[in-house]
Amino acid sequence: MSVETIEKPSTTRKLAPRYRVLLHNDDYNSMEHVVQSLIATVPSLTQPQAVSIMMEAHTNGLALVITCALEHAEFYCETLKSHGLSSTIEPDE
Repeated sequence: MSVETIEKPSTTRKLAPRYRVLLHNDDYNSMEHVVQSLIATVPSLTQPQAVSIMMEAHTNGLALVITCALEHAEFYCETLKSHGLSSTIEPDE
C-alpha cells in the first residue's frame, strides 16, 4: 500500500498597498495647535513624535505623519483637515 503525499498549493499573501499621510506647512495654525491635532488624530503618536513632525513640516514644508493602509490614511488625512491642517496622502513606493 503506497501513501501519496498531497501538496497544497502555496498561497502567497499580497500585502495591502500602504499610503503615506503627509502634513503640509501653513502660515495659519500655531505650533501648539498642530502638535495637539496630530496627537488627537493619530493615537499612536507621542508628544515628542508630534513635535518632530510639526517641526519637519515647519522647516521643510512637508512631513510624513504615518504610513498605513488606505482606509486609515484617508481617515487620518480627513481628520487633520477637520482640525484646519493641510494634509494629503500618496502611495508608499
